[in-house]
Amino acid sequence: MAGGAFVSEGGSGGRDYEGGVTVFVVITCMVAAMGGLLFGYDLGISGGVTSMDEFLSKFFPQLERQRENAKHDTAYCKFDDQKLQLFTSSLYLAALVASFVASVVTRKYGRKVSMFTGGLAFLTGALINAFAINVTMLIIGRLLLGVGVGFANQSTPVYLSEMAPAKIRGALNICFQVAITSGILVANLINYGTSNMAKNGWRVSLGLAAVPALLMVIGSFFLPDTPNSMLERGRYEEAKQMLKKVRGTENVDHEFEDIRDACEAAKKVEHPWKNIMQSKYRPALVFCSAIPFFQQITGINVIMFYAPVLFKTLGFGDDAALMSAVITGVVNVLATFVSLYSADRFGRRFLFLEGGIQMFICQILVGSFIGLKFGTTGTGTLTPATADWILVFICVYVAGFAWSWGPLGWLVPSEICPLEIRPAGQAINVSVNMFFTFLIGQFFLTMLCHMKFGLFYFFGGMVAIMTIFIYFLFPETRGVPIEEMGRVWKQHWFWKSYIPDDAVTGGHDEN
Repeated sequence: MAGGAFVSEGGSGGRDYEGGVTVFVVITCMVAAMGGLLFGYDLGISGGVTSMDEFLSKFFPQLERQRENAKHDTAYCKFDDQKLQLFTSSLYLAALVASFVASVVTRKYGRKVSMFTGGLAFLTGALINAFAINVTMLIIGRLLLGVGVGFANQSTPVYLSEMAPAKIRGALNICFQVAITSGILVANLINYGTSNMAKNGWRVSLGLAAVPALLMVIGSFFLPDTPNSMLERGRYEEAKQMLKKVRGTENVDHEFEDIRDACEAAKKVEHPWKNIMQSKYRPALVFCSAIPFFQQITGINVIMFYAPVLFKTLGFGDDAALMSAVITGVVNVLATFVSLYSADRFGRRFLFLEGGIQMFICQILVGSFIGLKFGTTGTGTLTPATADWILVFICVYVAGFAWSWGPLGWLVPSEICPLEIRPAGQAINVSVNMFFTFLIGQFFLTMLCHMKFGLFYFFGGMVAIMTIFIYFLFPETRGVPIEEMGRVWKQHWFWKSYIPDDAVTGGHDEN
């Protein structure tokens, strides 16, 4: 791309700008992606802690009697307790509310301020949880963790999308998902170690959440703000100098003009929440709502939240249940690295569709294995061979999610919103994600008790629906600069009727 000329990529409608991938932007994005580590650690830690006998006997003694009765009744209902589920789910209800506050902070004060706020709230919540003496302290700590997650998840994907060059935006943005999966794996390993402590293992597990939070707080001091954010706040010269630094070239005029045009258009929008309802933003509104909904309804957080509890329900021993969670965590991390390579090589659509098919098959097989062994009564035992097959199919399912809907669920909403509605769009993405994460966390164990093995068929059916949705309605967005997404919608058979000609921006020609 000599001379800063635009080069169309594979007919995607996007244009290339001059500049390469600099060490500065890679390091910056890796530090920012630590926001995902906050989220991942909590996803992984809660399931292991809620399976520890010392934790349960201290805060949820009624479960001891319930689990004893389950030995003579149904295995499906061993852990069906609303307070226990509230410990897990309350975080995501707080994250839902916090994401809307974070959208305002992100727009007015910049992305890094939101990341700092998120890290500080998470740090406070982790310390309260570690020293909790009753359920009330546990819930307060979880609510503060939720504020941290809401701020971090609202600002970090936007930050990564704005810093990364379009041609590797997918790979750098997926660093956020790599951090999430790494946090889950670390949490699973810590749970496996602390479960063997004679006392207070659960305190160590919950308290160590302060480590990624501290990394986030410290890192946000050193992160630069994005050129897009600087332009939003009228700092034009600083924005241009930052763009030169992150692109590693002096010739950034074309990209800077496109970003500035989008920013000027954004400043004319007085009510972004009202305007996102306009026809020309309909594709962004639909996908910022539908993608996080489908991401959660795949059932992935059944595995992420409750893997040890689920494995214990199916008859795995304490150590075997925790080790099985570690195994799925390793698969999760490794498969996410696959998406680093494939998202910008094969495109978003291919990964969405392949991952959906893979998850559908695995959900049906897992449900069938459990149904054959436990039936509707919940009585029965797993042979070692059957247990191994269930673990294998759960791992294949996790892999399918980790290289498709996991990273793309954060990447796509952050890259399809015009600047003038981007904080609002990201807030919708995070809040829908958090709302349905809350529902899954709060009601999964109850649903398992009542729907039994049919619950896995339910999730499989939802995976089939979302795969069909993507096939017909989602265009390829690989390599398209964020400011030119209007071109992509204008070329799509369904969305083109919603996009007026004046909504297509970008494309400054070279003089």
